[in-house]
Amino acid sequence: MVVATGVSLLAMQHYLLQRVDQELMAGREAILGTGLTQAEIESFQEMSTLLEHVAGAGKSSSLLPVPNTVLVALDPELRPTRFARHPPTGRQLELAAAVKDPAGLAARKKVIGVEVGGADYRVVGARLPDDSLLIFASDVESLKDATRRALKVDAAAGAVLLALLALGTMMSTRHLVRPLEHMVETASAIAEGDLTRRVPPGQHPVGELEQLRTALNAMLHQVESAFETRERSAAQLRQFVADASHELRTPLSAIRGYLQLYERGMLEAPGDRTRALSRMHTEADRMAKLVEELLMLARLDQRPELRFGPVDLGQLARDAAGDLSAQQPLRPVTTTVEPVGGGGGGAVVLGDELSLRQLVGNLLANVRVHTPGDAAVRVAAGPGPDGTVRLLVADEGPGLAPEDAERIFDRFFRAGTGGPGSGLGMSIVRAVAEVHGGSVRIRTAPGEGLTVTVTLPAAAGAGAA
Repeated sequence: MVVATGVSLLAMQHYLLQRVDQELMAGREAILGTGLTQAEIESFQEMSTLLEHVAGAGKSSSLLPVPNTVLVALDPELRPTRFARHPPTGRQLELAAAVKDPAGLAARKKVIGVEVGGADYRVVGARLPDDSLLIFASDVESLKDATRRALKVDAAAGAVLLALLALGTMMSTRHLVRPLEHMVETASAIAEGDLTRRVPPGQHPVGELEQLRTALNAMLHQVESAFETRERSAAQLRQFVADASHELRTPLSAIRGYLQLYERGMLEAPGDRTRALSRMHTEADRMAKLVEELLMLARLDQRPELRFGPVDLGQLARDAAGDLSAQQPLRPVTTTVEPVGGGGGGAVVLGDELSLRQLVGNLLANVRVHTPGDAAVRVAAGPGPDGTVRLLVADEGPGLAPEDAERIFDRFFRAGTGGPGSGLGMSIVRAVAEVHGGSVRIRTAPGEGLTVTVTLPAAAGAGAA
């Protein structure tokens, strides 16, 4: 604004001075164009002298304005001379003295600036036919006054504009910075432990700040999810360690008890020793099985690189059903398996055979352990929708209560008051299914048995096999 004001004032002053110079040159050319001598234009000088006397009177009385144009006559020796029977006034003498080279000025046809009595004048000269000189001078103090007034107006307007600009900038900045203040408040709240806080949207969001808000909220959501996952994992780990310690302590306590009885000589009878050894072997086998299942779960949790290949899930189901029939001959077992190449593609999946055999074996072992020996069971394997293979194991046992059904996949969970088993079988079933990209779903109710459905991706090209 300062530069613009300075440039505009300089341009205005240059324009006004140019107008004054043009008027002076026009007057000079008009005098020279008439071809009049000094004697012939004395009437004009007489009028000018009269105006000078009136101006002198005006200085003291302040009744008339001071004229801004002065005419000075010089004789051939370049001395101020009488004109129209009046001697030169003081201002005319000062102007004549201020012009250093009147003859050169008249010859150059150029306007120059001089200072007389603290006032600036623009001066031009003209040589008449009788070899006398006339000097035309115009006062430019009025131009300076106009420039000073314009400067004051520009300064006042600039100050007002600067104040408005400062006010508008402050309000706009506060509006733009408000989302950043919300981000700071949200970050402080999160640092204090409130992970649910998010940056609220603004009423008139700016594009970049809105993108930053969205990205920050997405990051906070990920942080909250990661923190919850970590807390949940830590809680599950603590529960897992506690349950594993409890499960391992039971067989160890039994073995230690029988050993203490033997050390104290309380197993002298051969039958007591045989029974004690049998019980210790049973508890040791139970503990070994528990450790193996824990290791398998740990390996599945780490997402191992299994040896995947085409596996006929139907054949695994037949083998497991045959084992169950051999162990419990009185249990009705129905097996329905679509054969490979039977038109529907069979039950061929791409997976690790040992892990899938463990999955099927755990499902039927769960039926064997937790249902009466004469409860019917149905095993079915075949293609499902959308390129999947389904394995279904349904029994007609007592079923599960809703609260037990929700926890059936929890590690070390056993329905009711505990019962046989380690409580890891169904956890292993779900872990194996998830490693193979599948899922497990149950349907049960008290008195209606338990139906477990495992869905796995079918092997590519199974239909052509």
